[in-house]
Amino acid sequence: MAVASTGPRPPASVAAEPKGASVIVTVIQVLRCFTVDEPLQGVTEIAGKVGLHKSSVSRILATLEKEQVVERDTQSRKFRLGLGLLSVAGPLLADLDVRRAALPVLRDLSALTRETTALLVWSGSQAVTVEQVPSPQQIKHTTPLGTRYVAAENASVQVFLAGRSSDEVRLRIMGGQPTLTDTTPAALQAFAAELKQVTSRGYAVNYGLTSTDEVGIASPVCDHRGEVVGAVLIAAPSYRVPKDSVGALGQQALDAANEISRRLGWTQLRRA
Repeated sequence: MAVASTGPRPPASVAAEPKGASVIVTVIQVLRCFTVDEPLQGVTEIAGKVGLHKSSVSRILATLEKEQVVERDTQSRKFRLGLGLLSVAGPLLADLDVRRAALPVLRDLSALTRETTALLVWSGSQAVTVEQVPSPQQIKHTTPLGTRYVAAENASVQVFLAGRSSDEVRLRIMGGQPTLTDTTPAALQAFAAELKQVTSRGYAVNYGLTSTDEVGIASPVCDHRGEVVGAVLIAAPSYRVPKDSVGALGQQALDAANEISRRLGWTQLRRA
């Protein structure tokens, strides 16, 4: 008896699908033409991307426009995604929880690094631990859920400050929210330079700055709008983390943060 292949079907197989399924696939392909970089699309542009005749694309867009899934830009007369999509995506967006999305990724990261992993969120001027997976090793660094970090040297705090302007960071630190051990002009300038490094490489490092026996490495998590909503943290005893291994751990934290961001709907993932 012949056994059906379980591998991926070639593109030509789409034509063999039921007509209804084929139409749904086509509509989804049309909607995927609208991106963050190219939010406005014309009939000709979409037709070229999905391989359909312009008349077919025009009919699809007309139907979507009636349902307010797409709308016309008043100046260019091109199409863009409409607010009607929110009625479909709203329940999903409301149910998205960065903590829920992060937990399986944190578990995998802890298994990979054999160190404690955690998720932190920003609370005005502090980073707060909202999820944690302890290291499987006997000697480990863990903190209770709800622990708040106010020192700017903390890797998680650096992550949340990195996207802000130098002036805002300086004003916050001078106001004591968050705190920095040394607030001399030279120290503030050096800290601003470090935050730029955090942005460029995709992760922050606290190598014994707040606790001589602990290393913290954190990377930002973005939501579907690209806003930083969390920080993935790897916390380990410093004796297990030689300085030449920080880069590898940083990449692993970045990869985990990217995966959580992807689960939250963000596609422009960071690269080290």
